[in-house]
Amino acid sequence: MFRLALLVGLTAPIGAIAQTAEMPGMDHHAMISHPRDAAAPMDEGQSAFSAIQQVVGLLEADPTTDWSKVDIEALRQHLIDMDNVTLHADVKNEPVAGGVRFVVTGTGPVRDSIRRMVTAHATTMNGIGGWMFAASESDDGADLTVLVPPADEAKLRGLGFIGVMTRGMHHQMHHLMIARGQTP
Repeated sequence: MFRLALLVGLTAPIGAIAQTAEMPGMDHHAMISHPRDAAAPMDEGQSAFSAIQQVVGLLEADPTTDWSKVDIEALRQHLIDMDNVTLHADVKNEPVAGGVRFVVTGTGPVRDSIRRMVTAHATTMNGIGGWMFAASESDDGADLTVLVPPADEAKLRGLGFIGVMTRGMHHQMHHLMIARGQTP
């Protein structure tokens, strides 16, 4: 009984917030002009939206931002590429001496996203930590061959394609550069 009461007590405020979010006449100006309430949700609701919101906040806080060069739509398109590759690409792993060849495929926009993301990541990460990357476009996407030192072979297999794609702390600055209209 206590658990049920606790569950109802914890979920009732969430339901009230969800209902409030859809009510007409909501005063968004009042919500953004006051600091966040500690009890308010911290998640912006969707990861691409959150990434864009963070970048917009950085740009607005920087008095040197050249708004004539800012291109938030380019960042949105890049995040769509990331989503396509992460969630919609098909990946086959082929062992090669000293590493793995990832055959990454898709159709239409997913295929195009694969080509952009795989080739860019290979160029950025090649040689870092002794890991060698080679990418080539295929009819249905791209192939990514990753060769690693013997001590990292198990790590490479454990990471798989998407784990390899996440490596390197360049992503955040890359997103800011895209938004600023710069070539990453």
